[in-house]
Amino acid sequence: MKLNITCIPGDGIGPEIVAEAKKVLDKVATVYGHEITYKDILMGGASIDVHGIPLTDEAIADAKSADAVLMGSIGGDTTTSPWYKLPPDKRPEAGLLKIRKALNLFANLRPAVLYEELADACPLRKDIIEAGFDMLIMRELTGGLYFGERRTIEENGIRKAIDTLTYDENEIRRIAIKGFDIAMKRRKKVTSVDKANVLDSSRLWRKVVEEVAQDYPEVTLEHMLVDNCAMQLVKDPAQFDVILTENMFGDILSDEASMVTGSIGMLASASLNDSKFGLYEPSHGSAPDIAGKDIANPIATILSAAMMLRYSFDLDKEADAVEAAVKAVLNKGYRTGDIMSEGCTLVGCKKMGDLLTNEIV
Repeated sequence: MKLNITCIPGDGIGPEIVAEAKKVLDKVATVYGHEITYKDILMGGASIDVHGIPLTDEAIADAKSADAVLMGSIGGDTTTSPWYKLPPDKRPEAGLLKIRKALNLFANLRPAVLYEELADACPLRKDIIEAGFDMLIMRELTGGLYFGERRTIEENGIRKAIDTLTYDENEIRRIAIKGFDIAMKRRKKVTSVDKANVLDSSRLWRKVVEEVAQDYPEVTLEHMLVDNCAMQLVKDPAQFDVILTENMFGDILSDEASMVTGSIGMLASASLNDSKFGLYEPSHGSAPDIAGKDIANPIATILSAAMMLRYSFDLDKEADAVEAAVKAVLNKGYRTGDIMSEGCTLVGCKKMGDLLTNEIV
């Protein structure tokens, strides 16, 4: 199979971690008989330095011409970098918002996995996490409260702010279909999270999700109110497989889920459109303070590449191999500094990439 991948190394540790992800992908291609073509484009501060803007139209065109996009991290130190003296629409993060819009990336996937080898980093009690957990939060990314009409007015001398929460059935249906499709690749359970006891938008959300569920008889659907879900994430995270929810709820719940893993350097993410196309990136930032020191953790980016294999190319065996390599290396006691614990062997970014590559045979 030919895989056409556009890469955005980005800023800070981005080029280092993307390089290690490419190394792993190249080994996958060799072992499983695929051919990968890469094209690097600039985005964020790297693009500002060269072009004066965080993302060019040419870079967007290159991204659109690919089968998928693999991204490192963008941005820098907000207090010292000259990038943050620019107007907001010229700063590094504006490039990320622009590419999401240009590529119509409406579905955000955030896995939260507790690796047995890293269980001590989890802030939850051992009796709660003894079964481990492996969930994926599917967040609608382009609608809802964040994109509704908003204004601030004054009435009778009193300031008043208005934000509008709007979803139509098509927006709900397309994210629900993505959620159920991905559940079919996992443990075939969807927990749809809403606030249907209060909000009309949530009541429509629930109705449309139930309609979509009829096309997936193998998938178990349950509904859960968002406040209960927030409690259940810390009470019994193992119960969840795919959590399907709207934009603001997903924003909050995905951060909560990421923290119960205890290891942000292990967290991958993906943003998909209505085809197989997606943008894959680690959930962590650009960490400019450690850039170029060969101490960054590349695992989140490598796991993002595994998601790319699974969701954009339907290469499940290859994705399984990458994920198994991560578990094997952790089981052998190798750690980067951010996940280091007593009795383990400290390695750098490049060495971790080498170790993971060697496990794919």
